[in-house]
Amino acid sequence: MKIALCQIDTIIGDIENNKKKIIAGYKQGSADGVDLVIFPELSLVGYPPQDLVEKQEFRQAAIIASKEIADITGKTGLIFGTITEGDDLIGTDVHNSALLCFDGKMQFVQHKTLIPNYDVFDEMRYFDAAKDVDVFEFRNEKLGISICEDIWNDADYWYKRRYSVDPVKKLIEKGASVLINISASPYHYGHRKDRQEMLSVLTKMDEVSLAYVCSVGAQTDLIFDGASMCFDGTGNLVLLGKSYEEDYFVFDTKVTYLPIHQSEKSFEEETLEALVYGLQEYCSKLGFKKVLVGLSGGIDSALVTYIAVQAMGKESVHAVLMPSEFSSEGSIVDSRKLISNLGISYETISIQPVVDKTIEVLNGSFNGKKPDTAEENIQARIRGIYLMALSNKHNYLLLTTGNKSEMAAGYCTLYGDMSGGLAVIADVYKTDVYRIANFINKDKEIIPKEIIVKAPSAELRHGQKDQDTLPEYELLDKILRMYLEENKEIFEISKIIGDEIVVKKVLRMVDINEFKRKQAAPALRVSKKAFGYGRRYPIVQGWRK
Repeated sequence: MKIALCQIDTIIGDIENNKKKIIAGYKQGSADGVDLVIFPELSLVGYPPQDLVEKQEFRQAAIIASKEIADITGKTGLIFGTITEGDDLIGTDVHNSALLCFDGKMQFVQHKTLIPNYDVFDEMRYFDAAKDVDVFEFRNEKLGISICEDIWNDADYWYKRRYSVDPVKKLIEKGASVLINISASPYHYGHRKDRQEMLSVLTKMDEVSLAYVCSVGAQTDLIFDGASMCFDGTGNLVLLGKSYEEDYFVFDTKVTYLPIHQSEKSFEEETLEALVYGLQEYCSKLGFKKVLVGLSGGIDSALVTYIAVQAMGKESVHAVLMPSEFSSEGSIVDSRKLISNLGISYETISIQPVVDKTIEVLNGSFNGKKPDTAEENIQARIRGIYLMALSNKHNYLLLTTGNKSEMAAGYCTLYGDMSGGLAVIADVYKTDVYRIANFINKDKEIIPKEIIVKAPSAELRHGQKDQDTLPEYELLDKILRMYLEENKEIFEISKIIGDEIVVKKVLRMVDINEFKRKQAAPALRVSKKAFGYGRRYPIVQGWRK
């Protein structure tokens, strides 16, 4: 069987746009003489559609568009993902479905069986599970059609499974000769490698070929990397779609292909590509043509500025230097060197006159108390005012520059450096920021070495260093990874770190700053556990006093 995989970038809720892409891909596959054309999960409505699913008008629009797509089909088969409705009046009665169409009709519907409800997934809120799965005979093959999570429960691969049901095993038992999985699987580093290994085991053990078509694109914070995969019946990955762009390719189950051994590049390269793509998509889908960055002379804002140039082009990136009395000459010089290397526009606006006036006005209300973080935060917030004013006036998208370590520890100022429309590196630990910066400089110096080697500082008082408040970043990030991504607690982490006092301090900082993160800009997700939708932690809680 010849199967065309159409790896498309959809827009959530733009049913008309998505429908046109599905029809165009189908027509290309028909012209190429394939037997079947397949599209990703919920490709008609976009993934994840969230509460749009609860609107009857939205569901009806999807149903109408599905019929319009089916109407144009001929002898070539078409599988695409959409939402469907039942009439049993139990549960939501809405399904995440794969539709098989040909000869002008919807010939077969397979609902999703395994409805994920963890991390960034919240499908139980919207969808009911399939009651059963069936194969469909088409062109002398028995198609076993599944949807994303349905294939992530293979007993031969997982030590511990999430679900008691294995829909793919059922399809094999019912005689499936070709497996089709339509997927929308959010990216994080290592996920593609895991996917390859799992699907390799499944296809080898069941001796069946598989076409696995993945979504591509970024939907706010979620990045979908594409990289659709095809496997032969011996477990070899034989075709691999492009990463971070739309793709179309044909898999012939009767052809012998050379195996592909590696599907994922280095951490630095993959993460950088994902961040560039995520920013590019966010701007494109929201209509932003230019971005704005507050450039401090530190490594975080330098990395965000580099990413912005790669995503938008140098002519679409504008930087603002906002020195105060505490800004070192080196920070200004280093920032200008980066600006020159990247070829972007910039301006310099001092915050000091406004800081001085603000403190003068508030002096009486401060009641003679010694200067502390209140005065420091005034500086950060005045910078936020400047940047938001420029954003409003010139229709820039303001990018925040805080990293994951700072966001975790609350080492950031609400309504100050947290101001902006997208947090580009808020899911990248500080130590990884350095790794990526060094990767960028592997061939020539783009981010000035002075920025990379200097001790990090917020420069809100004389001689300030991050480590005045935080542990060394190597130690901090090690603790944060265990707490945030492995769900370890004080005593578990302390056994590994060997310093319970430091562990308690770090975990307390994470917990008491939850209120800041609830008000933060959306952060591009590149790890297993990002702040935002995938980590739901109470602001008011008494787990640890």
